[in-house]
Amino acid sequence: MNTEILINLVYVVAAVLFILGLKLLGSPATARKGNLVSSAGMFIAVVVTLLDQNIIEFQYIIVGIVIGTLIGAVVARKVEMTSMPEMVALFNGFGGLASLFVGWAALSIALVTATVINPVSAFTLITIFLSILIGGLTFTGSLLAYGKLSERISGRPFVYSGQRIVNSAILIAVVVCAGLFIQDPSDANWLYLAVALSLVLGVMFVLPIGGADMPVVISLLNSFSGIAAAAAGFAIGNILLIVAGSLVGASGIILTNIMCKAMNRSLSNVLFSGFGAVKVSSAAEIEQGEVKPMSAEDAYYVLEAATSVVVIPGYGMAVAQAQHVVKELQELLEENGAEVVYAIHPVAGRMPGHMNVLLAEADVPYDLLLEMDQINPRMETFDVAIIIGANDVVNPAAREIESSPIYGMPVINADQARTVFVLKRSMASGFAGIDNPLFFKDNTRMLFGDAKETLSNLVKSFD
Repeated sequence: MNTEILINLVYVVAAVLFILGLKLLGSPATARKGNLVSSAGMFIAVVVTLLDQNIIEFQYIIVGIVIGTLIGAVVARKVEMTSMPEMVALFNGFGGLASLFVGWAALSIALVTATVINPVSAFTLITIFLSILIGGLTFTGSLLAYGKLSERISGRPFVYSGQRIVNSAILIAVVVCAGLFIQDPSDANWLYLAVALSLVLGVMFVLPIGGADMPVVISLLNSFSGIAAAAAGFAIGNILLIVAGSLVGASGIILTNIMCKAMNRSLSNVLFSGFGAVKVSSAAEIEQGEVKPMSAEDAYYVLEAATSVVVIPGYGMAVAQAQHVVKELQELLEENGAEVVYAIHPVAGRMPGHMNVLLAEADVPYDLLLEMDQINPRMETFDVAIIIGANDVVNPAAREIESSPIYGMPVINADQARTVFVLKRSMASGFAGIDNPLFFKDNTRMLFGDAKETLSNLVKSFD
């Protein structure tokens, strides 16, 4: 068996591991195993690819591997769960930047080896251009998403008159640059201009998107990074990079579609940056009244008599790092004879699956994590709904107020439970900046303060 056949067989094994890992990532119960399987596939792919290339010197590659390993290890150990969404955004961005550099390097090699008789093919130039374009867009778009998620810049949508016209003009200019570049690849000025435009387009793509819609953006940018990697694979003729990039791109698009449905947005709306501009509901349309605060001691008596409890987590639970205390309260309620389940909205938190990750960290059984479509038909049967730091995903304005920015968005109907406890630090609006009439409803009680401290007091009351 010659070397080329052996390498291709190993590529097939790595591709199978990628697919198997992706399948395992589809369930919280097997996600960790899926991550390890995919990592093993990538390790095999990298090693075989290095052996397959005519590399003269490995020292720079070894230095890069060491530096990357150290950074990855430090980040994995130090990053807080509250910072996980912005870290994912950064990883997406660097993946896009890597594809940009791979495409650029492939172009340099192609131009050097090209001859008059055997010029660079149009297909190669197109794939190189796509890897550079999508990679640049992903890089700057992810950096901006990182800034919004980390609140280093405002998470509010930035919308101005004629925004779609400007974005369309940039996109048309990129297409023109692509045509001129493919016609004469030796003239690098068109490529430089296209790179600059792609970087600008990434910023313009994310600017009009509000912070509450970031789960959709994270998913879409992840898909873009995969598409850029697949294009880079075509550019350098690496089959495994094409497979890996295609898997990431396809799975990202599927997840984006799921996120869009959860946000009541169309995919075309996302792609053309149309969902940052939303109508603002007037204060008169928001149900107002006096909030009814309650102490943890009084809440204990309600929970002690409850036979069914649903916990609805949000980003506030991540900020308070309250997932472990939630698990303690769940166990005490179950010992008291109550049924306890968790209602997970697809876009709760600031990235897809954020709440699942937090609760998995606290060893909450996976079969207790119910999706929105499973929990809503049962909501009226629950004695108590405990909302921990969630706001927009339980906002009844999505059903009741047509002028609300989130009107039509599927939400968890927490207000239909017999009693609703809302754990919040204050009456501040959620990440979308929208008031929530749930707080003023007759069956709602507000437990103000740090969620972890409030839950700890509830746990102590049971003891």
